[in-house]
Amino acid sequence: MRFRNGHITRVWRKIIVAMRSKLSGPSGNSSDTLTCVLGKLTGMLILLAGIPITVCAQQFVFKGQAIGWTVASQMEELNGPPGSGIAEKVWRGQAGLRYLPELGFQVPVKENYSFDAKVSANIYGSGLYWSSDSIVWDGKIKPFRAWARFSGDQFELRAGLQKINFGSASMLRPLMWFDQIDPRDPLQLTDGVYALLGRYYFLNNANIWVWGLYGNDKPKGWEIVPSVRYKPEFGFRVQIPVPGGELATTYHYRVADAGKVYQIPHGENKHVREKRLALDGKFDYVVGLWFEAVLIHQEIHIPEYTWRRALNLGLDYTFDLGSGLNLMTEFFTFGSSDRPLASGQDVYFTALSANYPISIINGLNGILFYDWTNNDIYNFINWSWQFDNWSFYIMGFWNPQHFNLYQGLEGSNLYAGRGLQFMIVYNH
Repeated sequence: MRFRNGHITRVWRKIIVAMRSKLSGPSGNSSDTLTCVLGKLTGMLILLAGIPITVCAQQFVFKGQAIGWTVASQMEELNGPPGSGIAEKVWRGQAGLRYLPELGFQVPVKENYSFDAKVSANIYGSGLYWSSDSIVWDGKIKPFRAWARFSGDQFELRAGLQKINFGSASMLRPLMWFDQIDPRDPLQLTDGVYALLGRYYFLNNANIWVWGLYGNDKPKGWEIVPSVRYKPEFGFRVQIPVPGGELATTYHYRVADAGKVYQIPHGENKHVREKRLALDGKFDYVVGLWFEAVLIHQEIHIPEYTWRRALNLGLDYTFDLGSGLNLMTEFFTFGSSDRPLASGQDVYFTALSANYPISIINGLNGILFYDWTNNDIYNFINWSWQFDNWSFYIMGFWNPQHFNLYQGLEGSNLYAGRGLQFMIVYNH
C-alpha cells in the first residue's frame, strides 16, 4: 500500500501522538511530533555527510504485521504451609493480539547516496488466566522503530529508535547487549534502543561500527542494572576477515543506575561506570565454528559483582538427509566475581538445536537447553507453515517449574512447566 505526501491515515496520526512522549527530553517537552523529529534527523544526517542533494517527491510505504496467539500450560504451585512441599497442579492460559504497523519513506538523493526512514508501533493486548481464580489483563501502545538513515555504497548513518545486534552466536549470546531476541521466537521480535549508529564497510569485507546511545533507562540484553537515562553510552566494533572466517572486537561504555536494583550504602555513588570488552569470531571449515567472549567491569560497591564474564563456543553442520538436517550446539557460561577470572557465581548451559525443512512451506525446529548448575532440561519444538501472507505455528514446551533461562525477556515465564502455544501471523 503506497501513499503520496499528505495521505497518511488517521490511525497513524493517533499512533504518532502516542509515540511523541517517548522522544521528549529531560524537561518533558514533547512539542516535537515524531515526523518533526525524523525531519531533524534527516537534516542532521545530510549536514554530517556534507553532500548536495536533489530531493524528488517523497513516497510513503505502509505495511504491517498482525499476530494472534494462545498459550496453555500446566505447572505446580505451592499450596500448604511454608516448607511443607505440598503443591498442586495449576493450569494457566494466555490469549493475545499484537499489531506492528510500519510507515516508511524514501527520498531519492543525488548520485550514489540514499535516504530512508521508518516509523512503527507495537500495539498489543493480552489476558492471562490462572485456573485458581484470576485473570490478568495487559495492553500497551509503544514505539517499536523510529529512525532515519543516510547511506552510500560503503557507509551508513542511522539515528533514532532502532535494533542494534551483532555477534557470532545464535542461541546463548554473550554479545546480546542491545537486543533481547529469544531464539525460540519464530518472529525474532525485540525492542529497539535510542541511538546514533555509523557503519563503514571496506572493500576487503572489513567493517567498523561506532554508536552512541541516549535516553534508554530499561535493562537491555543481559543487563540486570539499567542505564542512567540521560547519561550517554558509546562504543565501537571492528570486524576483519581472516582465513576461513572473520574476527571482531567490541567495546561499550555506560553509566549504570545501581540504586534501582541494590541497596546503596550512605556515601556510595548509586551511578556506577561500566566498561565492556568482547572478542568474537566465526569460521567455516568442514563444520561451522564460532565463539564469543565478554568481560565486563562495573565500579559497584558489591565486590562479587565487580567483574562479569561470559563465553560461548558453538558449531553447526548440515547433514545430507532428505531436505537437509541442520544441527547446532553451543556451550555457554556466565559468572561474576571480585576479580576478572576468579571463580564465583557461575552458571553453565549447553544448547542443541535441530532444524529440518519438510517441504517448501513447512518445517520442524527443536531446541534443547541443559542447565548444568541446576540439572534442569528445557525442551521446545516448533512446527511451522509459511505462505505468501500467512504463517502458522504450533509450539510445544516442557520446562522446569522455575524458569532460570532468559529471565529478562518479555513473556519468558509463560514457558515454565509444560504446554502448547498456537500462533497465527498475517503480513500485509
